[in-house]
Formats: sequence, C-alpha cells, structure tokens
Amino acid sequence: MGGFDSALRVLDLLGIAVFAASGALVASRKQLDAVGFVLIGVITGIGGGTVRDLMLGRTPIFWLNQPEIPAIAAAAALLVFFFAHLIESRFKALLWADALGLALFAVIGAEIALIAGAEPWAAVLLGTITATAGGILRDVVCNELPLILRREIYITAAAAAALAYVALRLAPLPRDVSLVAGIAVGFGLRGAAIWRGWSLPTYRARPARDYPDQR
Repeated sequence: MGGFDSALRVLDLLGIAVFAASGALVASRKQLDAVGFVLIGVITGIGGGTVRDLMLGRTPIFWLNQPEIPAIAAAAALLVFFFAHLIESRFKALLWADALGLALFAVIGAEIALIAGAEPWAAVLLGTITATAGGILRDVVCNELPLILRREIYITAAAAAALAYVALRLAPLPRDVSLVAGIAVGFGLRGAAIWRGWSLPTYRARPARDYPDQR
C-alpha cells in the first residue's frame, strides 16, 4: 500500500469514528444506555458502506473481514457515552470532521462502485449512499427527521463530491488527482454551508387557485 492509500485508509477509519460519534450524540439526546450508544454508533459508522455493498452484490460486506472497523465505531460510541458532555460542547468541531468524512466516504464509495463495474451515474448514486445512508438509518432508528430532509446542504455535498470524482476519472485524470479533487469539492461545499449557514430554498406555501365552476 502506497503512502497516498495509507493516508486514505487512516482518514477512512477516522471518518468511521466521527460518524459513529455523531450517531452516539443522537443516542445521548435520547438518553440511551451504553448498548444503545454502541448500536446507534455502529449503524451510523458502517451503515452507508453496508447498503452500498448490498446494492452492488459485493460479498462479504466490507466490514465482515475487517473486524477493526466495527470495533472502532463501537469504541467511538463508548467514548461519547462517557464524555458526551465534553463532545457536545465542541459540536462545531465535530460538524467539520463530519464534513470531511462525508466527502471522503462519497468519493471512496464512488470509486468502489466503479471498480465493481457500475455505470458512472450509478457510481455517483452509490457514492452518495455510502456517505449518507448511515445517517439515514440512525435517524430512522432514533425516530428523528433524517438530516438529508432538513434544510442543510448535506446530501448535495456528498453527491457533488462523488460526481466530481467520477467526472474527473472519466476525463481521464489520474486517480490520486481525482480523489483529492472530489474530496475538496464535497468538503468545500459542506464546509461553506456550515460556515455561511447556506441551505437550499424550501417550498413556500401559496394560496390555492380558485377554479370557476364548470358545471
């Protein structure tokens, strides 16, 4: 494994830990026990990649032969269980770490999909799913409004990262350049949304039209 791939591997594991911590923070709001923290944290950390592998028909699912992955997610969730009061006070920092994990997972998911033979459009979709499905599962299990349905720019940033990576690979540009550029696009968009408070426009209710009686 080269230096670049080693760095990506470290970032990938850190991303899983950050995603698991974000899931555990939801568990803290729900006042769950330690087992609940671990369950929600692991679901959030590895849920997206699991859904991706199931959709691609990849077996075994990535974490089944890499036990360190669920172990890291569980450890991160337990740390939140004991130190949630400290992490919650630094929620802004966690948001930025989550933004990096989001972009990284979107790009890695898209790359895995391309390697598995998926069409480019499907690779973009699966990259987006890799980055966001864990959070969706977390919110569904915890009976929360899924983050991707809120006004925040989140799934859009993941899709932009995956799209940028796939487009550059088809250009074609070198893999390393495409990976870095895709991560930069996704992180930049999500980071700008956090920093500037950007959100997509929402539907605004308007008075219904009155139709003349046609009878």
